[in-house]
Amino acid sequence: MSNKKNIVCISNTTWEGFYTKSTVQLVSLLAKSNKLLFVEYPFTIKDLLFTLLGKGRAPVARMLGIKSRLVKKQSTFNTEVNHLVLPPLLPFAFFKNEKLYHFFLNINTYFYARSIKRALRKLKMHDPIALNAYNAIYGNSLLGKIREKISVYYCYDGPDERRYGERAKKADYSFASKVDGVITTSDFLADSMKHLNKRMKVVKNGVDFNVFNKSAKSDVNKSEKKKVGYIGSLDHRFDIETVEYTVQQLANYEFEIVGDLMNPKIYEALAKYPNVTFLPPVKPHEVPNLLKKCDVGLIPYLCTEYTKNIYPLKINEYLSVGVPVVLTLFANLPEFNGVVNFAKNKEEFCEAIRKEINSDSIEKILSRIEYAKATSWESRAIDFEKIIDEYLAHCQ
Repeated sequence: MSNKKNIVCISNTTWEGFYTKSTVQLVSLLAKSNKLLFVEYPFTIKDLLFTLLGKGRAPVARMLGIKSRLVKKQSTFNTEVNHLVLPPLLPFAFFKNEKLYHFFLNINTYFYARSIKRALRKLKMHDPIALNAYNAIYGNSLLGKIREKISVYYCYDGPDERRYGERAKKADYSFASKVDGVITTSDFLADSMKHLNKRMKVVKNGVDFNVFNKSAKSDVNKSEKKKVGYIGSLDHRFDIETVEYTVQQLANYEFEIVGDLMNPKIYEALAKYPNVTFLPPVKPHEVPNLLKKCDVGLIPYLCTEYTKNIYPLKINEYLSVGVPVVLTLFANLPEFNGVVNFAKNKEEFCEAIRKEINSDSIEKILSRIEYAKATSWESRAIDFEKIIDEYLAHCQ
């Protein structure tokens, strides 16, 4: 690793949460040899009000300055990260009028930049590297405003047009073309953006292997009761039709679906079946023991333009525990050919589950674990920092 650097991560995700987040994992590990400031997801006044009404999870006391906005956080990798919460920003994404949209975006940007600069001064972090994590809308307006040495765009998904409309793509492409380098999480995403920036690199998602492997399967489940598991966000990506068909066909298998129910249609379609159980989301450290009890793990994403960009975090988590994985053919992931089972349609998906359960063996379990071992977050963070150093060298 190189000399100690000052890195400010302008994140579009929260530090805390129900699931493992690639940004948090990488930042935590980069903090081993660098000074890190993690800027929390930009909550708005709307998020603040929803939390006060019991419908949200925004850090209200810190947003309002009742508690310190800048604190130190201990990561799961035993590193220390400086964590900044912004004051409540103004909601603006809903404005159709471009002048109004940009007027409120500029007001928010002023407070965003001012908060970051104050934190940097307090921490004595000079000439920072600005690492923007999938926050292109603010990325464009913040460029150059925190006196950054270089700007790097960590793009772990395609443009979120479902949430932000056409503006998401414009912001994404505009920002990618302006920064000193782009790091994506999938080859497909890098290929689709390579015309925007010559310095385009890929660092795929990893796994906290040591944590997950502690709960690794030691043998195949010999009982007649078989469990099919899904752990993750229950959102617009979830292929309801394929899973419902599978639940109907495999009535003798138990389906356990664990996660934050963001799309109520999933529950409406599946909860009526006696072989389906829904469980609330769990903390990341609780996931491995849940996976261990599964005979197969599912990743049933719809095949869309959005999901083509995804390299799913949970694929390596399932494999680290030795669980066979069945997934829809939503993205091109050639590195997993022969390791997991891709299904082109609902019939293949159903049959793949049967096949993986019936043909499982201790040899296959060990093979999956060995494959996952090479995808640890530690190895990904080393690659990530090497790329940052390349970008730094190029710009000096």
